[in-house]
Amino acid sequence: MDRAIRTADDVLALLDGLFAPEADRWSGRGADWWDGFYADRSRPVPFFVAKPDENLVRCVERYGTGRGRALDLGCGPGRNALYLAGQGFEVDAVDLSPQALAWARERAREAGADGVRFHCGDAFALAATELTGPYDLIHDSGCFHHLAPHRRVSYLALLERLLAPGGLFGLTCFAAGEGGMGSEVSDADFYREGGGLLGGLAYTPESLRLIFSGLTELELRRMRDEPEESGRFGESFLWTALFRRDRI
Repeated sequence: MDRAIRTADDVLALLDGLFAPEADRWSGRGADWWDGFYADRSRPVPFFVAKPDENLVRCVERYGTGRGRALDLGCGPGRNALYLAGQGFEVDAVDLSPQALAWARERAREAGADGVRFHCGDAFALAATELTGPYDLIHDSGCFHHLAPHRRVSYLALLERLLAPGGLFGLTCFAAGEGGMGSEVSDADFYREGGGLLGGLAYTPESLRLIFSGLTELELRRMRDEPEESGRFGESFLWTALFRRDRI
């Protein structure tokens, strides 16, 4: 009989273990799944393009560029990290997938970008070791909606630990409702049904405001569709949000 739960971390680990590795895309067990996802670079995946998020560009243009530190969570092939480095930020970029990071490093070499440090692994574990804040900007394009509900606790703890007072947090995630994308299963049914993330969880504006209520909302809207010839990435099935951590 196993009676090993003593801490909140033990509870989180237990909940992680309820799902098969192929359904677990938020922890280190999901690396193999993401490696398979990134293995074929010719796939028509919207965010494989080498373009930064339109909302990230808007954030940098509106709130100032460079001379700061940025963290790119779930960086994939590095499109947002390389943009930030090009704007003068010192960037740490994290992803579970060695395949994604190999692609990102290739892009960095081709662009002559030397302002990015790439980290492979679970961001929650790395936050206690390799990721040394504070960061003036933390950007997440598509990582948050691949977290199981219980890992929002870890996510908020990461922001609390790493986001500088006065720092900005930018988010791009699946939108619930008409024209959106992702699973709209409730948190309770997520565990009752036990089917895993089903491609990612969709969020409403109200749920995002509640989850990130400890931060000040600066913007929350649907991402703008960007035409193919645009130098920015934009798909309207996503929410974009920008929050600021209040200064102490």
